[in-house]
Amino acid sequence: MALVSGPGRGGSGGGHTLPEELHLYIDKHVHYIQTLDTRKDEYEYWLTEHLRLNGLYWGLTALHLLGRPDVLKREEVLDFVFSCMHEDGGFGAAPGHDAHMLYTASAVQILATLDAFGDLETRVCGGRMRIGQFIASLQDRKTGTIHGDKYGEPDTRFIACAFMALSLLCLLPIINVPLSIRYIQSCANPDGGYGSSPGAESHSGQIFACLSALSIANALRTVNTDRLAGWLSERQITSGPGVGGLNGRPEKKEDVCYSWWVLSSLAMLSRRHWVDGEALKRFILSCQDEVNGGISDRPGDMVDVFHTVFGVAGLSLLGYEGLEEVDPVYCMPRSITRRILGK
Repeated sequence: MALVSGPGRGGSGGGHTLPEELHLYIDKHVHYIQTLDTRKDEYEYWLTEHLRLNGLYWGLTALHLLGRPDVLKREEVLDFVFSCMHEDGGFGAAPGHDAHMLYTASAVQILATLDAFGDLETRVCGGRMRIGQFIASLQDRKTGTIHGDKYGEPDTRFIACAFMALSLLCLLPIINVPLSIRYIQSCANPDGGYGSSPGAESHSGQIFACLSALSIANALRTVNTDRLAGWLSERQITSGPGVGGLNGRPEKKEDVCYSWWVLSSLAMLSRRHWVDGEALKRFILSCQDEVNGGISDRPGDMVDVFHTVFGVAGLSLLGYEGLEEVDPVYCMPRSITRRILGK
């Protein structure tokens, strides 16, 4: 699975008028995710091969949050995940692709979701430690940053991915956590936000990454909470066609995925109420394809599994009835992180 786009359009772009009272089309979204791996004759399927493992994580997580955890066949999912694993413990986007931190984190999240760490040890001798050592090999022991792969691309996103994966594997001490925390602190900006590296522009996605890592390391005390929460709350669009939606940085359009990046960050800061939750719910629901399922970035655009999971996760954070509770730090069902981490 993991076709990223199509075939439907969100909201009024589907050729029909939005109903006055919006609701979440759970069955439609489940069916949409189920069919993502059946359209291999389409160009877009092969165009998005570099997102295959990420897409599997997105679809699986959405299904769990929608209350349909058993829709995908567990053994088939695990077979694909292990086919992406390298000898060094890293995972690529698909079989034959280079190992990377982003895909390794998605693989660990999938294994955690399916309670499959036992399967990991059965299929791969020393599998848990092998993954941990791959991640540890990507840490710059001078700066604390984490590289995406062996070629050396640093980014605060990769610190978050490393912290998430290692904490789920109960291997976080294998890296120098305090050094990475100091690197994150060096990425803080005067507006309270964080960028991808020191001096880089504040961005909602990077802010989530930094806060997630800080949360896992119990280091949120280092954050200027009200200043950052104020910047995040200003991401909500208050007028025009995208009213209620959130953007990633000033002067940008609203996008459903920021329903997750912004709202989860506010949740970690205990400031979720600093945005208009009802307006945000309506914006997310207006981006659904109510005929074929799936959620788009904004009404009228093509739906995809990326925006589907983060739209559903945003609704979960807002307490939408019928959805499983999402963990704002890990973007996984809270029941799973509680089982593994005990919190």
